[in-house]
Order: sequence, then structure tokens, then C-alpha cells
Amino acid sequence: MGIMDEFKEKLGTLQGQGTQSKGGSLLSGVIEMFSGQSAGGLQGLVSLFQQRGLGDKVSSWVSPGENQPISPEEVKQGLGEDRVRDLAGRSGISEDEAATHLSQHLPDFVDQMTPDGKVPEGGGWLQKGMEFLKERFQ
Repeated sequence: MGIMDEFKEKLGTLQGQGTQSKGGSLLSGVIEMFSGQSAGGLQGLVSLFQQRGLGDKVSSWVSPGENQPISPEEVKQGLGEDRVRDLAGRSGISEDEAATHLSQHLPDFVDQMTPDGKVPEGGGWLQKGMEFLKERFQ
């Protein structure tokens, strides 16, 4: 089973349990977006934020200790406005609302995916991501 099949199976389980909120839907969209080979997984997400001038913030989420907050505008900068627009469309909310939800949850999401202070290799981060969503949005 490929990583996307695993993701879809787990996401379907969460949706079937009625735990899919707007914030959960956005984060599941981020997981889906960065679970593909071309996107580079969680490392791709971290690299994207680093390349766009938000390295200090994303590094604080990966490393142990306090997570630096991120503003909705910085989320748009880090992910790119096209990606935020796409995620908003999938979730049925405005771009500003999507950026606000992501600014509230993305630091904790990345933090939960990197408990050892480093980005895990392979698909293990996907399981952690789905556990995070299930706990956070029940």
C-alpha cells in the first residue's frame, strides 16, 4: 500500500467518525499535499518555509522547546498563496480563514511530527500526523 493509499484510508476512518473539523480538514490537506514524492514529504514542508524566510519559526516547531507562533500572513508566505487558496477551496472556507486556522495548528502539527527534534524519514510521519488529527479534532 502506497503512502497516499494509507493516508486516504486513515482519513476516511476519521471522516467516518465525524471528527473532521475545518482545522482538521486543512491539516489533512497539508498532509496530502506534502505526502507525494514530488513535494518531499514533511521535509518538503519544512524546506519550503525555510526557503521563504521563515526558517527560525519552522525550526522552533521541529526542535524541542517552545514553538514560535506564526501569523496568517506568514502562513500564506510559507505555503504560498496558491496552496492556501487550494486548501481553502477543499475545506469550503475563505483563504483568510484557512490561513488563520493553519496559523493556529501548523506549529503544533509539525511539533508532533518531530518529537525527537528532527524530521522522520519515510512514511512514519504520516501515522503520527493522523494520530495528531484524531486527538486534536475529536
